[in-house]
Amino acid sequence: MALPSTHDVALAAERRAAARLLLAHPLITATGPHRDTFPLVRKHADWLAQRFQQVFGYRLLVEAGYARLFKAGLGPGSGHRLERPSTGTPFTPRTYAYLTLALSVLVTAPEQLLLSQLVDGLKSAAVDAGLEITDSGRQTERRTLAAALRQLVDWGVLSETEGHVSAVAEEGGGEALLTVDRDIARAVVAGPLTRSRDGADLVRRAADPGFGGPRTYVRRRLVETPVVHLDDLTDAEREWLRTRQRRESQAFSELLGLEAEIRAEGIALIDPDAELTDLHLPGTGTVAQAALLLVERLVDRLRPENPGRLAIGVPIPDVLLPVLLDGLIEEYGRRGTWQRGLLEDRPGFLAAVLDHLTRMRLVARAGPVRADGHGIPEGYEEASADGRSVTDVTGARGGNGTAGWVLLAASARYATTVAVKPRRPSAPLDTLQEPPR
Repeated sequence: MALPSTHDVALAAERRAAARLLLAHPLITATGPHRDTFPLVRKHADWLAQRFQQVFGYRLLVEAGYARLFKAGLGPGSGHRLERPSTGTPFTPRTYAYLTLALSVLVTAPEQLLLSQLVDGLKSAAVDAGLEITDSGRQTERRTLAAALRQLVDWGVLSETEGHVSAVAEEGGGEALLTVDRDIARAVVAGPLTRSRDGADLVRRAADPGFGGPRTYVRRRLVETPVVHLDDLTDAEREWLRTRQRRESQAFSELLGLEAEIRAEGIALIDPDAELTDLHLPGTGTVAQAALLLVERLVDRLRPENPGRLAIGVPIPDVLLPVLLDGLIEEYGRRGTWQRGLLEDRPGFLAAVLDHLTRMRLVARAGPVRADGHGIPEGYEEASADGRSVTDVTGARGGNGTAGWVLLAASARYATTVAVKPRRPSAPLDTLQEPPR
């Protein structure tokens, strides 16, 4: 077999860099933060469009000034939320409402308009949509509106020709001259708005894999979520992945430079460069630091020694979470740099930490696994390559049907102590020997 030429290696590297950029930033512009890599996207536009469509069912639009990868959803509770860059605070429903109302104005707006004109148009659009924004004079409301408009600037929909959109948060309302890119405004929304009856129907339709079926949906889950546990999938999805996981691992490596970790409980795609994620663990900040420490202690307390069957999750005793957090606060919070506001609001602090771990797919609410109508998968039996048997995943995530939380198998990656054992391809995550990355 001939080795690839230097040209082939360079070509593959360029395409991989462009694909990774689009996956992490589905909307990029020629003048934005990723202007240096944008030419690669335009150069390989045809190849990228074909590959994204074939692999994920994603549509790619590349124009002279911007590129938009139209991703699909994964169903309720699986989106990548928007956050305020300065604080990391997630957008509220009110912020999203302002964002969409502003877009509805900007798709037909003149090339330039005043900030006050945009706000007036937004209020009129709210009336047409039957939304109430009568308290827009409040400081918190003005800041919420400013956050939505700032997001439009970051996307390149708005340019601040004179002044800044943050002026809308000033007492009495400031002014600014804005330049509008209507093409980008029209390209922001990816979901099938015209065919959807309401928000819930839009989320459902956006997650529909179409003709790709289980193949497309599983690939989307693998690349868009930190880890896919076995019981995240329906019977058909799990069966497809079982027969294809090695070939899919190779394909993800070639296309995106991702490494697959395959375990009995599921699969995780690891990015050695830690670029294709909007969430980190270990991470910076009080919540991320506390989340890492908490999951370490949960694994030490709850990891089953010899479960006797596939254990994708184990129940967390109700009293354990606040007790462990109290201990962390006493040990680290008092003498560290943890935020005082969080330390003084322990229920809120615990909720923020659990939210972080939930988004990392390390803990989950007890109950049905899928929120898109599929429910808990039926049991099945399959012999793995080394002779171990994966049987009946119904209830493999302990605590189903009850209230509370479940510690998921992927959390064992963050164990502080491990037993050194021979590693096998299908070894469960709870015997993982590698340290956290």
